[in-house]
Amino acid sequence: MNLKHRLDEHEVFLRVAQVSERLGLETYVVGGYVRDLILGRPSKDIDFTCVGSGIELAQQVASTYEEHVPLSVFKNFGTAMLKLQDWELEFVGARKESYRLESRKPIVEDGTLLEDLERRDFTINAMAISLNPSNYGELIDPFDGLGDMKRKLIKTPLEPGITFSDDPLRMLRAVRFAAQLNFDIEADTFFALSENASRLQIISGERIIDELNKVILTSKPSYGFKLLFASRLLHEFFPELVELQGVDSVDDKSHKDNFYHTLQVLDNVCQFSADLWLRWAAILHDIAKPATKRFNPKVGWTFHGHEDKGARMTPGIFRRLKLPMDDRMKYVQKLVKLHLRPIALVKDEVTDSALRRLLFDAGDDIDDLMKLCRADITSKNNKKVQKYLDNFDKVEKKLLEVEEKDQVRNFQPPISGEEIMETFGISPSKIIGDIKEEIKEAILEGRIQNNPEEARNLMMKIALEKGLSPQSKS
Repeated sequence: MNLKHRLDEHEVFLRVAQVSERLGLETYVVGGYVRDLILGRPSKDIDFTCVGSGIELAQQVASTYEEHVPLSVFKNFGTAMLKLQDWELEFVGARKESYRLESRKPIVEDGTLLEDLERRDFTINAMAISLNPSNYGELIDPFDGLGDMKRKLIKTPLEPGITFSDDPLRMLRAVRFAAQLNFDIEADTFFALSENASRLQIISGERIIDELNKVILTSKPSYGFKLLFASRLLHEFFPELVELQGVDSVDDKSHKDNFYHTLQVLDNVCQFSADLWLRWAAILHDIAKPATKRFNPKVGWTFHGHEDKGARMTPGIFRRLKLPMDDRMKYVQKLVKLHLRPIALVKDEVTDSALRRLLFDAGDDIDDLMKLCRADITSKNNKKVQKYLDNFDKVEKKLLEVEEKDQVRNFQPPISGEEIMETFGISPSKIIGDIKEEIKEAILEGRIQNNPEEARNLMMKIALEKGLSPQSKS
């Protein structure tokens, strides 16, 4: 196969080829860009490998541009990177690697193109396109990556046990590529995942979570999670999710398998949102069910309080998995804590007070909370699903009506602490917070409207009951 016509679409390839010829270097386009070019997937990252100095090649290519081209050199790794608008070009000399069992750091030596390709993770990433004059554009495919693309297979170029033992992160990459491309993992390759799963212990949490997030961001992440579970890779870094799997039965009463339910909720969310953190809320919404599972002879299995305990578990899981401990964690925690609240509002006699409290607690995340709640309906009974969806339509309509009338989403009580102190001539103290809390409760209960006049009248009443008198103005 010759891909010259595809290379001709971008002048950078001819430029690199001309510089390489001048330097007397064999140079090739390698790796993911070749794969994506053949699959028709967009890619802005191009890797060039030459038999010689990749750094020198990058420097000479950069010098051919009239305008300044940002160049980063990493001498310890023998690589260099150029940034051309939204393109990233990486240059490296062909190399071979060997590993020590206890370390992820390879011993690197100069190598041939074949040695460079065989050290790569999968056959679909072990292809190259020549930029040399004698065969410009020719696909070089020593491990039949093209055939594995047609067969939709993830397969290692060498014996998979060696490939994964050398760099255990490749096991997660196998799952990630399978999930992104909707490929299968070749049988021997998959067997090697479980055989080497414990090797993940030498991989940093940051690298693991980067691959996991890429699985979560696929169009149907349940496929990737099922591969992680079946290979026992998931057991190595996410035991809380693994514990959801399984069904207990007592007296012919069973509960659903919460692992596969969670994956279905995740897939449901993905149908209408690409937001990573809403997807994480789906993953963690039932995470505390194993810890709260109880059997009641009258009603069967219960999971009372799993939403509250799940919210308490969320920071610890985020911290251990090296996820951000900022507003993104708090957002996920909030949705986990509130995910059962809208279900309780489907009754016709639901009060405006309950609706106001949900709006106040959810704030700007109320729409995402409702998306999660809709995704949480996973019954195989279509009539039951439709009934729940119709009920949520009613809840959303009621929420909209209450919000328009009372404006309680993210509301701040109309009376500030400063105004209370100034009105009654008092210093900062607990009584100020008590007055503000009573005003907030009165608004949420609907006893007063959310406006300064009614709030001040209530403030005066509460203050008098507490023995406070307004300051006379001189």
